[in-house]
Amino acid sequence: MTSAGRFAPSPSGELHVGNLRTAILAWLFAKSSGRDFLLRVEDLDRARSGAEAEQLRDLQAVGVRWDAAVVRQTERAKLYEAAIARLTADGRTYECFCTRREIQEAPSAPHAPQGAYPGTCRRLSHAEREIRRATRPASIRLRAEVSEWGVEDQLHGHYVGVVDDFVLRRNDGVTAYNLAVVVDDAQQGIDQVVRGDDLLSSTPRQAYLATLLGLPVPEYAHVPLVVNNDGVRLAKRDGAVTLGDLAAVGIPAERVRDLILESLQLPAAPLLDALPHFTPQNVPKTPWVWTTPRA
Repeated sequence: MTSAGRFAPSPSGELHVGNLRTAILAWLFAKSSGRDFLLRVEDLDRARSGAEAEQLRDLQAVGVRWDAAVVRQTERAKLYEAAIARLTADGRTYECFCTRREIQEAPSAPHAPQGAYPGTCRRLSHAEREIRRATRPASIRLRAEVSEWGVEDQLHGHYVGVVDDFVLRRNDGVTAYNLAVVVDDAQQGIDQVVRGDDLLSSTPRQAYLATLLGLPVPEYAHVPLVVNNDGVRLAKRDGAVTLGDLAAVGIPAERVRDLILESLQLPAAPLLDALPHFTPQNVPKTPWVWTTPRA
């Protein structure tokens, strides 16, 4: 199977400049290392009608191209169920009946982050599970055998993060992100994952899960985010931050692309022309502060 990198947006709305910068970086990382570049639509949750088409249009407008047909998570339920069935057969899952509020209010280990699962349902008896099934549906959690796991990241070095008994399938039947992304990356031959550094803390969970499933752990590169003038992660409430909004004030997609490349210390040019100048070691380590340029 050909090795590949990828970009995997959730179709919840238009991409903003921060999303587009990450997509361009993922493309540059993949192409500079001789990999294919794939696009996966992570539409298990938060899908808005028409958003996928908007996102694909905007990626193409800044020059991002992919090397195979777009894959959608909603078409891959059998793969996720097979992975959960394998973990269950190995005794690595259990039913959880906790609400989000109960988890937030429960005491947890001193080193665990806010919201880490405290193991409330881990040791329920068969009778206790039967009682709880009568009142609420269960999610499926991983029965983790470690409390932390380490990964290597091209920009952050060795990173160790907390691993708890995280959800594999929600109580509404939807596959959880941490399981789906591991299964998808392995099945697609993706051995390089480039994404925003806000996802770094979830990466040890995913690497640990891949190991349990006997799947390869990808190379990781978690890149800095784009932020507003207050240092807060860029969002659509920050004004003209999507290609559509920027075009409305006279700023075309090509200029947005060039501004992104300049923020990466690369020449303003079509991506194929900028590619020879890209090296992962030169990726800026700090967030890029976005200020809407003048037309």
